Amino acid sequence: MRSDLMSNTERSGAPGTFVLQNQWMLKVDLAGTNGHFFARQGSMVAYQGDVDFAYQGSGGIGKLFKKALTGEGLPLMKVSGSGDVFLARDADVIFLVELEDESVTVNGENVLAFESSLEWDIQRVEGASMLSGGLFNTTFSGRGTLALNVYGMPVVLNVDQPTFVDMQSAVMWSTSLTSGIRKTAKLGAAIGRGSGEACQLELTGNGVVVVQASEGHPPLPKG
Repeated sequence: MRSDLMSNTERSGAPGTFVLQNQWMLKVDLAGTNGHFFARQGSMVAYQGDVDFAYQGSGGIGKLFKKALTGEGLPLMKVSGSGDVFLARDADVIFLVELEDESVTVNGENVLAFESSLEWDIQRVEGASMLSGGLFNTTFSGRGTLALNVYGMPVVLNVDQPTFVDMQSAVMWSTSLTSGIRKTAKLGAAIGRGSGEACQLELTGNGVVVVQASEGHPPLPKG
């Protein structure tokens, strides 16, 4: 059989590491991952070997409580066993972030998978009200690999002056930055995708913010 399709063969990598097969698919070799890792529910597209998938909710009673209050939280599955697991989400571009005793804040919608060695928790953006929506994000810290899915090719902005980002476009930012909310009344139809009062993530200090080239996937048509 001959086809250009056959050029997209599986890429090998070091055991226990996350390996990008291409821009849109991640391979995780369970060997050496402390026996398991965490992935977004529904992101598995294939696996080889003896692999178990267990529902994790948002990871503990405290995080479940925060999810109920905030709407944020990660619908996770614990992936364990032996073999290779292939992950993807809506053909989004995937980026790997290697944390080395560092911490970052991530929009929960952009988390695809992460190593169990990382600590994580749901945090509230300062100045956000319960009615603002989408203003609770997830902080990862420690040493390990974090896989992010991004809709459209992102840009990394160096924050050395006040920077404002649409909440649905903010993927990840430095925890060294001070975050807040800027409200733009009556311009929601012109700024961002929403209507009414628009809220932007305000970042000050020194660090970086990753901004995706979209406010997320277009909403599905109703009915």
